[in-house]
Amino acid sequence: MVRDYKKEYRDYHGKPEQKKNRAKRNKARKDMGLKVGDKREVDHKKPLSRGGSNKKRNLRAVSRKTNRKKGNK
Repeated sequence: MVRDYKKEYRDYHGKPEQKKNRAKRNKARKDMGLKVGDKREVDHKKPLSRGGSNKKRNLRAVSRKTNRKKGNK
């Protein structure tokens, strides 16, 4: 059986909850002043999934490797 990755992506990322999460992440990037193409990512010290916010005191710019290693810990 062949997986339809495009359909899976659309079905998952098209959900209202995922759109809301993406909007929060994009707002955090904008608040930190990260431009398109910047290799750094915004790390939420207290993750959004655990009740964190997009306030400046909860954000920091880190490398992609550092942010992915941390996950939502």
